[in-house]
Formats: sequence, C-alpha cells, structure tokens
Amino acid sequence: MIRRLFNYFFVLILCFSAFTAQAHLQDTTKKSAPPKITVKPTGLKPVYHRPLLPKLSAAADSAQKAQMDPAQLNDKSLNGQYQYLLTKVYHYQQPLLAALWKNAMDTLNQSRSQLKAAQAKLSTQVKSVDSLKTDLTGKQQSLTESNAKADAISVFGMLMPKSTYNVVMFGAVGVLAVALVIVIATTAKHKHEAKYRTELYEEIDEEYKTFKAKAHEKELKLARELQTERNKLDELLGRG
Repeated sequence: MIRRLFNYFFVLILCFSAFTAQAHLQDTTKKSAPPKITVKPTGLKPVYHRPLLPKLSAAADSAQKAQMDPAQLNDKSLNGQYQYLLTKVYHYQQPLLAALWKNAMDTLNQSRSQLKAAQAKLSTQVKSVDSLKTDLTGKQQSLTESNAKADAISVFGMLMPKSTYNVVMFGAVGVLAVALVIVIATTAKHKHEAKYRTELYEEIDEEYKTFKAKAHEKELKLARELQTERNKLDELLGRG
C-alpha cells in the first residue's frame, strides 16, 4: 500500500513539474513578446488566427519520458526516484519538490509510527487474549475437575461416581434389610422354640416333682406297711 502511495506521489510530482514548466514557459513567452504597434483601422474585416499552443519544456518531456520509461532509473527505490526527479526539474522547482517530499516523508513516518503503535497494541491484545485463553482453559479444567469431584465420592481413597455409589449403597442396604428380616424371623422362631422348650421343661419338672412326691409318699407308705408286717411277725414269733 505504501509502495502504491509513493507511485501516486511520483506521478503527482511529474504532473506538478510539467505544470510549473509550462507556466514558466508561458511567463517567458509573455516577457519576450514584442511591443504593441498601433495600426490605424481600415475597412477590412479582421482575420482571426488560432493561437499556437506552447510546447512543453525539455524538463516536462524528460519527466514524461521518465514516467513512460522507468527503466532509465538506476535506483528503483523511492529515494532513488526522488533524486532522479530532482535532476529533471529546474533549480527553482527543487525547493518546492523538496518540501513536498518532506511532507510526504513526514506523513509516511507518521503512518509508520501509527502502524507500529497499532502493531504493538495488537501484539499486546493478542498476548492478553492468549493469557485469557490460558486462564479460561485452566478455569475450565478446574471446573471439570470440580464437577468430577462433585459427581464422585471417595470410598477407601478411590473416587467412585455417585450413580455407582448409590447403586452399591442401595444394594448393600437391601441386602442388609433382607439379612435383618431373616435374622429377625430366625430369632423369632428360635425364641418360640426356646419358649416351647422352656414350658416343656417346666412341665416335665413339675411332673417329676409330683412323681417324686408321690414316690416318696408311696415309699413312706410301704415303709409303714413293712414295719407293720415286721411288728406282726415279731408278735407271732414272740408267742411261739
């Protein structure tokens, strides 16, 4: 873009040189014009002739040739074109051309400074965006880890998903509930059996005590009867 701008600037300088050369030629023509001669009017009608256009100066011709044939320039740079153009204009045109060149260079330097500032600002913004991207990536990773930790439960030092943990826990609770029901049922059965055995033992013990009492009474009765029989026998033996 800057190259194209300087090409336009170069063409503008050529046009400016041609214009100033033409103006200088016209001024020179006006200065060298002969003095006016007063002619008495006659009865003849005046004849008007078309004025001849002044030819371009040698500087304008060389400038046009330089524009048409860029191969004449040894230095293709902008400064080389400017130095080449200085050799093709009049001396009084060189200050104007130098001022125009200075203004163009100042504008170019200002544009370059603005471009550098914009590039520096862009680089800073790119670094800021990269830093924000890095922070965002870190935050997303931290959020992912936090979500993973929130969705998991540590069991014996191992992270287990909540769904799996819930299934395992509900399964364990179900198994424990079934085992508890079985234990309660078995305990009730055993308790009933123990109660039955206890009642049976008490009944047998009661029967044993009754039997023992009856046996004791019977034994006492038999002992009394035996003693009675002995007494009777003693009496019979004593008589004899």
